[in-house]
Amino acid sequence: MIRKAFLTLFVLAFGVAVSGILAGEEPAETAATMTASNMSAAVGQAAPDFTLTDAAGKSHSLAAYKGKYVVLEWVNFDCPFVHRHYSSGNMPRLQKGWTEKGVVWLSICSSASGKQGHYDGKALTDRIKTEGFSATAYLVDGDGKVGRMYGAKTTPHMFVIDPKGMLIYSGAIDDKPTANLEETSTGTNYISAALDAAMAGKDIATKSTASYGCSVKY
Repeated sequence: MIRKAFLTLFVLAFGVAVSGILAGEEPAETAATMTASNMSAAVGQAAPDFTLTDAAGKSHSLAAYKGKYVVLEWVNFDCPFVHRHYSSGNMPRLQKGWTEKGVVWLSICSSASGKQGHYDGKALTDRIKTEGFSATAYLVDGDGKVGRMYGAKTTPHMFVIDPKGMLIYSGAIDDKPTANLEETSTGTNYISAALDAAMAGKDIATKSTASYGCSVKY
């Protein structure tokens, strides 16, 4: 009797599961995987939303900047490749020039505590000032959640988002994958090229490239 009852319950449970699948219901395990940590950023798709705190303790969410062009810059001031762009004045010039045109520029540090590039408190605010930082905000992503969400691999790693919230560029800052200071003023800057084209209503010639630099210190 017990065995018969068990078999009856098993058949009923199996039938419920099958009917759910046939009805188009999403399995629980599939729904569970659709979390922020498993989202990814792809050119031509909506940029994943996030909220991070800046060096002054103020919260910033990507959604709050919808209607504006947004540049995301993964940063690690101790990386030689990042140092090239800051010590030459290239990155601060880009930040200042584009923010003056209404672009929101968010620099994100995903270096974990104790790893290269991670600063907090006065050490962080002092370093920001030393670097000539001119972006909208320096955001701290200490647990690396946002960096992984976007697939940020290097510093720098750049993303451009349009006013509709769509990702329109992902990759390197320029076509000079070197830490050599003398190379900074030559070549193509992909961020300026993407913004110039998008703002003029033209197609972006290069929408995706392989980023270069130091690995993000998750």
